[in-house]
Amino acid sequence: MKLETYPDREFLMLGLANVIAGQLADFLRRDGRASLCVPGGTTPGPIFDTLSGVDLDWAKVAVFLNDERWVGEDSPRSNTRLLRERLLRGKAAGADLVPLYAATATPEEGLEALAEGLRPHLPISVLLLGMGADMHTASLFPGADRLAEALAPDAPILMPMRAEAAGEPRVTLTAPVLKGAMNIHVLITGEEKRAALERALTLPPEEAPVRAILDNATVHWAE
Repeated sequence: MKLETYPDREFLMLGLANVIAGQLADFLRRDGRASLCVPGGTTPGPIFDTLSGVDLDWAKVAVFLNDERWVGEDSPRSNTRLLRERLLRGKAAGADLVPLYAATATPEEGLEALAEGLRPHLPISVLLLGMGADMHTASLFPGADRLAEALAPDAPILMPMRAEAAGEPRVTLTAPVLKGAMNIHVLITGEEKRAALERALTLPPEEAPVRAILDNATVHWAE
C-alpha cells in the first residue's frame, strides 16, 4: 500500500482528480478505451466536478459505480443520480454510463444482465474507492450476509449484499474485480478514517473488507 498525504482536502480532491485524468488519458492513448469505476456518496463530489471539465475522449470511457443501493434514480439515495449530477455533465456528459441498477423488485432479479454489461469493461482501468469508519468499501460491509462469498477468489462480478449498516439492499462489485483493477485509489479524509485504515492493515478482510484491496492501492488522505 502507498499512502499519499495532502495539506488539506482541497489539494487532495484536485490532486487526485488530476491523477485519475492522467491515467485515463494514458489508457485512451494506448488502448483507445478506458473504464472508470467510482464510489457514490458526497465525499468524491469535488473530484467528479473537476473530472467533468477535463478534455478527454469521454465517449470511449465507460463509467460505472463500485456499488449501488437498490433504489431508482428518483431517490436521493441513488448513487447513479449523484453521478449524473456531478460527473456526467460538461465535457464528461458523453461518457458511457454502465448501469448498476435495474427496475426489478430485488437485486437478484437484475443481477445477471447487469454483470454482463460490465464484463466488456474489465479489468477496470482506474478504480476510485471510499472507505467507511467501519472499514467497509463498496458494499462489502463487515457482517454482511454474503461477505465471505464476495471476498472469495472465484466470486462473480456482482453480488447482492444486505447488511444492517447498509440500509437498503445493494449490489456490489466483488473483491476479485476490485483487486484486479489496473490502478486502485482509496479516498479518505479525517483522523477517524486514518485510524480505521491503520486498524484494517492488522485485520483479515472478513473483519475489515477494505483490507482485500489495500496491497496494490494508493490511499489518498487529508485531515
